[in-house]
Amino acid sequence: MDVLRRNRVSVVGNPDGRTVVLAHGFGCDQNMWRLTVPALVRDHRVVLFDYVGSGRSDLSAFDEVRYSSLGGYADDVVEVCAALDLSEAVFVGHSVSAMIGVLAARKAPERIGALVMVAPSPCYLDDAGYHGGFSAEDIEELLSSLESNYLGWSAAMAPAIMGTPDRPELGDELTNSFCATDPAMARVFARTTFLTDSRPDLASVRVPTLVLESTEDVIAPREVGAYVHAAVEGSTLVTLDATGHCPHLSAPDATNKAIVEFLAGLK
Repeated sequence: MDVLRRNRVSVVGNPDGRTVVLAHGFGCDQNMWRLTVPALVRDHRVVLFDYVGSGRSDLSAFDEVRYSSLGGYADDVVEVCAALDLSEAVFVGHSVSAMIGVLAARKAPERIGALVMVAPSPCYLDDAGYHGGFSAEDIEELLSSLESNYLGWSAAMAPAIMGTPDRPELGDELTNSFCATDPAMARVFARTTFLTDSRPDLASVRVPTLVLESTEDVIAPREVGAYVHAAVEGSTLVTLDATGHCPHLSAPDATNKAIVEFLAGLK
């Protein structure tokens, strides 16, 4: 199967610049990066894609077993990078994609030379000495609601996740994105996202890493950003003047500035 077609890969920007791969989060697609792309295309080659089961990817390629672990998504990232023959690319991952990027960098270190984690969370479940933001009961209720009434869950959760009540149009956009995702595929991705504990994987990161967090985020509270920063040796943590789990949409100027400054500092 054509990997680039499978993941609806598009490449824009400066062909002679450093390559930046933009990876969306759960329930989203590459269109969520539309406010970031203009800040990058002059100086960088930008790669966008949809995970299988999201956006306009090839849904016939969906495999529940493969995508029941973040490793399956990371394998897709590696295959996309190989198909484009990328070297030392910067992987910008939103939400769960931040952890997918960690796995992809470990699987193919020659392909990924730096990471940008936008609102990352290696584990959503509270644990002894760790505040992930959700109890086991919270997670089970969230997943049960999603599986029993996906459209209703999307309408209720998306505005809370976006975290911009003063701009309801952003919450509406995320709701529509969630609702456009096949419910069966969304169920698999959701369980993979919310039940995976990626904390041990953070110690494997050996590349320059930028961690971006919002001042308020119901999905990834600031304690999580601090944890990721401490766990990834040499990483940089930036707290954006933004609210919600999607700062690249709610505060694109601040998000883009942080990413561009990080890129400028890479060798």
